[in-house]
Amino acid sequence: MIYKRSSALFSEAQRVIPGGVNSPVRAFNAVGGTPIFVEKAKGAYLYDEDGNTLIDYIASWGPMILGHAYEPVVNAVIEKARKGTSFGMPTEIETTIASLSVSMVPNVDKIRFVNSGTEACMSAVRLARGFTGKDKIIKFAGCYHGHSDSFLIQAGSGAVTHGTPNSPGVTQGTAKDTILASYNNLEQVAQLLEIHKNEIACIIIEPVAGNMGCIPPAEGFLQGLRDLCDSNGVLLIFDEVMTGFRLAKGGVQEFYNVRADIVTFGKVIGGGLPVGAFAAREEIMNFLAPVGPVYQAGTLSGNPLAMAAGLAMLTQLNDNPGIFTSLASKTEYLHRGLDKVLSTSKLPYTINRVGSMISIHFSETPVTNFTTAAHANNETFKQFFHGMLNQGVYLPPSAFESWFLNDALTYQDIDNTVAACEKVVQEIA
Repeated sequence: MIYKRSSALFSEAQRVIPGGVNSPVRAFNAVGGTPIFVEKAKGAYLYDEDGNTLIDYIASWGPMILGHAYEPVVNAVIEKARKGTSFGMPTEIETTIASLSVSMVPNVDKIRFVNSGTEACMSAVRLARGFTGKDKIIKFAGCYHGHSDSFLIQAGSGAVTHGTPNSPGVTQGTAKDTILASYNNLEQVAQLLEIHKNEIACIIIEPVAGNMGCIPPAEGFLQGLRDLCDSNGVLLIFDEVMTGFRLAKGGVQEFYNVRADIVTFGKVIGGGLPVGAFAAREEIMNFLAPVGPVYQAGTLSGNPLAMAAGLAMLTQLNDNPGIFTSLASKTEYLHRGLDKVLSTSKLPYTINRVGSMISIHFSETPVTNFTTAAHANNETFKQFFHGMLNQGVYLPPSAFESWFLNDALTYQDIDNTVAACEKVVQEIA
C-alpha cells in the first residue's frame, strides 16, 4: 500500500506537535515506519488519507463496540450539539446515564463522570486514600492506568521493594507510595500486604490486562485479591477502561463474578467521546466533594455531547445483551483461524483471548504477566504488523496492546484477516 499522504502529514505534524502525535503509541515507534493518518471510519473499516481501506482491530482502543460512526450515537451527538456543546451546569441527561450505568454494573450505587480514563483512575485512588486514611497503593507491572504520577512507576530492585519513577517529572516522594506486584502472582500480593501492614489504601488492577497484550487473570486470582483486600481492610479497584461494558453489561464483575469496591471506566461510557467515570457503593462515593472531604472536580465533566453519545451506546448494549455473545463468538472464530495458520508455521506463538479481546504473542512460553510478555519476540511482531497492514488489516502498533473486535466485523472480514495472516506468516518464514 502507498502512504505518501500520511508520510507528508506526519512530517508536517512533527513541526508543531511533539513527535508528531498526541498519544505516543500512534508514532509507530514500537513497530517502525510512518504512522497512518485516518480520514474517516465506518463500521469495521478505517479509510486513511491515502485512500486505503483497512479492517480495524483497534476500535479506538476499545469503545467502538458496535463499529465506527454508529448511527444512533452519531444522531444523538448531532441532536445534542444543536442545543449547545458545553454549559458547565447540571443537565438532566447526566442523571439519566448515571442511573442506567448504575443499573448495569454490579455493586455500585453512585457514579461520577470525568473526562478520561486517566482522570478516573487518578480520582479513584485519591478517593480510596481518603476513605481508608492510608497512603500506599499496590499496582501491577504492565498494567496501565493512565499517566498520573502515581502510576508511572517501574519495578524496583527486588520483588518486594518500592518502585522507582519511570518518567522524568515523577518524584521519588510519589514513587515511595506505589508498590509493584507481578500480575497473576497472588502469593506476592499477600507478602506485600504483610510487609506494609495497615499502610495500603487500595489495590488497582486491570482485571483483564490489555496493556501488555491481552492477558487473562489466572483462575482464582481476582477472587484471591478480593479475599486479601477483605482481610486487610484494603479497597479493590478494577480499572475497566478497556473491559467495562465490553466483556459483559456489568463488565468484569459480572463476567468473573468478583466484586470490586471501586470501578473505573473510559471512552465506552461516552460512546467513544473523551470521557471517563468511576463508581462505587454509596458509603465510598459519599466521601467525594461536595458531600464529602475528598476533592475532585472538572469543568467539562458531564459534557452534554459525551453524555448523549454514552447514553445512546449504553442503551444499545443494555437492550441487546446478545451483542456480547456475538462479539465473543466472532473473537473465538478469529482465534481458531489464527491458530490454524500459525500452528503450521515454525513461528513460536501463543494466543490469549478473553471475550472480544485477543492478542498474538510470538513467544515460546505462555504469557501470563509483564515479564513473560516482554520476553516475546518483538522483531517478529514488527514484521507481522507491517505485513498485515500491507494486506489491509490494521492492528495495534505495539506488541503490548490488546486487539479489540467490534460487532460490525463480519465473518467474511475475519476470513479475510486469517487469509492475510497466512500470507504474512509465509513471508516471515
